[in-house]
Amino acid sequence: MADAKRVERPLSPHLTIYRPQVTSVTSILTRITGNAMIVTAFLIVWWLAAAAAGPEYFASVNGFATSFIGDLLFSLSLLGIWYHYLAGLRHLIFDAGRGLDIPTAEKLGWACIIGSVVLTLLTMIIV
Repeated sequence: MADAKRVERPLSPHLTIYRPQVTSVTSILTRITGNAMIVTAFLIVWWLAAAAAGPEYFASVNGFATSFIGDLLFSLSLLGIWYHYLAGLRHLIFDAGRGLDIPTAEKLGWACIIGSVVLTLLTMIIV
């Protein structure tokens, strides 16, 4: 039993074999945006804690939050929030047993991607 031969098994196919599909990309983006929202929450808590800490510290944190990098981070966070919301609605549709065929699933994936960009731009214009 201890002298068992190692069997050379082929590696299972992965990203180098398969071309990306809309459904797989949207699934990956849902996980990425979910984790990115945690980072955004920490940034918002940091900003609020700085407001409670005092005017000097708040000025430095607010300077970062309103800088180009801060604006970019919060804009991407807004995109992530809208995408994650729409992907959640998509999964509710899937949980109801609808939209599970490939053409509909791909259309819903594109709706999540395009819808999140449009809603992000509308939010940035309105707010």
